[in-house]
Amino acid sequence: MTTGTASPRLVVLSCCLGMLAIGINGTAIMTALPTIRRDLALDAGHVAWAVNAYLVAAAACVMLGGAITDRIGAARASVAGLLLFALASAVIALARDADVLLAGRALQGLGAALSIPSTLAAISTASPPERRAGAIGAWAGTLMLGFSIGPLIGGILTHLAGWRVIFWADGTAIVLAACGLWFAGPTRPPVPTVRPHRFDGLGFVSLAAAMVATIFALQGLAHIGQAPLRLAVPLGFALLAFALFVRQERRCTGPLVDFGLFTTRGFKPALIIATTAMSCILPLLLFFNLDAQRPDGLGLSAIGAGGLLLPMSAGLLAFALLAPRLAARFGVRQTIGAALLVVAVAALAVAWAFGARALPLLGVGLFCLGAGLAVPYAIAPRLALAEIPGPQAGQGSGIVNSCTLLGGSIGVTLGAVAFGEDGFARVMLLLALAALIGLLAAARLPSARPVATGKP
Repeated sequence: MTTGTASPRLVVLSCCLGMLAIGINGTAIMTALPTIRRDLALDAGHVAWAVNAYLVAAAACVMLGGAITDRIGAARASVAGLLLFALASAVIALARDADVLLAGRALQGLGAALSIPSTLAAISTASPPERRAGAIGAWAGTLMLGFSIGPLIGGILTHLAGWRVIFWADGTAIVLAACGLWFAGPTRPPVPTVRPHRFDGLGFVSLAAAMVATIFALQGLAHIGQAPLRLAVPLGFALLAFALFVRQERRCTGPLVDFGLFTTRGFKPALIIATTAMSCILPLLLFFNLDAQRPDGLGLSAIGAGGLLLPMSAGLLAFALLAPRLAARFGVRQTIGAALLVVAVAALAVAWAFGARALPLLGVGLFCLGAGLAVPYAIAPRLALAEIPGPQAGQGSGIVNSCTLLGGSIGVTLGAVAFGEDGFARVMLLLALAALIGLLAAARLPSARPVATGKP
């Protein structure tokens, strides 16, 4: 890595390119999974874990990524995380069976857990104060843009060139981003001026074990009548691991999670809202594609399914940008509450339109779902961070990101159980229920609250 002062423009461009590619990767695979399922002979469990391996690994390790960033510097951590993600993309592109696919997805999750907090830190430290807010906004905007256009790009590439091209292209873009950061120079001194706390290894391991066991326990719901131990055993292990985690955090001088943060007035409801938003978005994308591309579903190609999701992508992107203005005008509680109510109604409309093959109504419903989910997805993490004292902002950001990713994994897992029972319509009912849970949490928010300008 070059020495001297970092080039702010190159740092911002490189970080934004990396986040664009990671955002696209997060949703492009949803459109490609039906084809991947056929090519690699995946069963239903493999399909769910193709998403969950990424989410659980990222959720478990995102706070570790923040700690690594603090220790080795934002630029070095960004390069390492991006290259790890690119390597994982190559592993997936070369996969010939389910095991290699899932290993690659878990490795991508590790890369994302390191690169997301470190690229944000790199932008923050490289940009001059008067341009910092704009640079962070560009970082967040490109991540949301990639997330929004991913289904269409995944459909186009899968249809025209095959699903493996998604990961080759993704990896190439991320390598370019890493090279840009390398040549931009360091964004901070490699040696911290304040000695950090010793990393909480036991807390990290116990939390990761609790997360993985929780997902296995939720998967066991599908077999509760025939094999109740498939639920009981991992659930017991999850409770034991979580109890160990709580005990460790209360005794540790530098805990991963300071439980005192949960006593602040608006932190818990904002965290619940952010988690439920992600628990709706990812299962919607996954199970829509699985059903829409089935011959007995809508019978669409990958590009057709990706195109049909364009209204949702447009709603996500547009209302993620509009959400702070709406909250400032109408109040945070009212804005989020109205958005989640729209999600609940739109989910029921989409369920009916999908079954009736009413494509115009389906498009309108998908737009409303995207718009409704974008509001809590954009606002709630900022609300949670606004409740946290400055010295604990990094830890708070890690908690928000971890819970949001875990929420996506829980949504996919419960969606898989519902999908096996009655297809996409049952998944939409689950989304409506999740939106109502978020609505109850929104009722705990004050009627007016300033929205922070930063992103977790």
